[in-house]
Amino acid sequence: MFCIDKGIFLLIFLWFYPFLSESDVLQEKYYLHYMFTVLTKADTFPEFSAVVVANGRQVKHFSNEERAWVRDGRTVSAWTNSPKDPPDSRDWFISQIRTLTNCTNSQCSELHVLQRIIGCELEKLPDGTVNLTVFDEYGFDGEDFISFNSDTMNWIDKNPKAKETKEEWDLHTGRNQFIKYFLKTCMSWISKFHNTKKCSPDVHVSVRKAPDDDSKLVLTCLATGFYPRDVQMNIRLYRINLEDQTSSGIRPNNDETFQMRISVKINRNYKGSYDCLVNHNSLKRPASVNFDEKCFDRGTESLRQNRCCRICIPAAVLAVVIVLICWRIYKQRGHQIQNDETDLEKSDGSYTCTVNGSKQ
Repeated sequence: MFCIDKGIFLLIFLWFYPFLSESDVLQEKYYLHYMFTVLTKADTFPEFSAVVVANGRQVKHFSNEERAWVRDGRTVSAWTNSPKDPPDSRDWFISQIRTLTNCTNSQCSELHVLQRIIGCELEKLPDGTVNLTVFDEYGFDGEDFISFNSDTMNWIDKNPKAKETKEEWDLHTGRNQFIKYFLKTCMSWISKFHNTKKCSPDVHVSVRKAPDDDSKLVLTCLATGFYPRDVQMNIRLYRINLEDQTSSGIRPNNDETFQMRISVKINRNYKGSYDCLVNHNSLKRPASVNFDEKCFDRGTESLRQNRCCRICIPAAVLAVVIVLICWRIYKQRGHQIQNDETDLEKSDGSYTCTVNGSKQ
């Protein structure tokens, strides 16, 4: 279902994953989405925009200046062999929305939005079952509009306003054949992609004082550097999930991996065995990292895995050693300068220098 704010030209998809216990098994999900947005009144936003999102990362976008698809930074090599881009052009989308709104030029008085998402998804369930889906769906002014059935090669109208569009598009057999080919290629490619390399998460824990309550501490767990995108995290007390945890959501790193941070407030006087449990399909079993109890007394923060608070004393010792070394070097140089001045006073004041190998 399409649900958008008319003032926003780019459709954003968010997936939220529940916190699970150690016994839960992580599902794997991979997808490739092409998303298009067209506006009739482009006072602030571009009239046309399009992006390609693969497993939570934008890998390509359409440049209105170059009128071509442009890759966004580095992308994993597997995306290089992704399906060929859908055939419909920028001009085709603009023509479609003007037809739907009876707007013959760009000077439309009202804002209307036409959106399209086309792509494929693979979901691997805990029992080993693999679900493959392909789709080509349109939304108009925030409502479902029309979708393509690749089996029957027909369009399905999901809105009374789409009946005329369905009749017209069903006649475009050449375009529909290409869409079917794209969806078939996408499904074949995504089936192979889920066997690509995986990166395990690097897990860090920290403890700090709550900024708004001296009687509370904030436990934080950060998992970073993992791929693919799906991950599950939980902060526990004696292996029981704590309530009222907050999450940053899954966010991309600049090296094509992902990160996620979760936090929870606890009573600083209630100590116990706290840990962070992370489940990712690159791990043979969920990873558990304990919170160091020494941090609960100080309420200090460190993101060193399993080394919370222990870095403080070595750092101080190192600082003292550096100061002593610098002082020793300073004293030695001062003593040497004093000796040189004494020797100079004893000399006759003459000197020699070498220029181009000859003495002057």
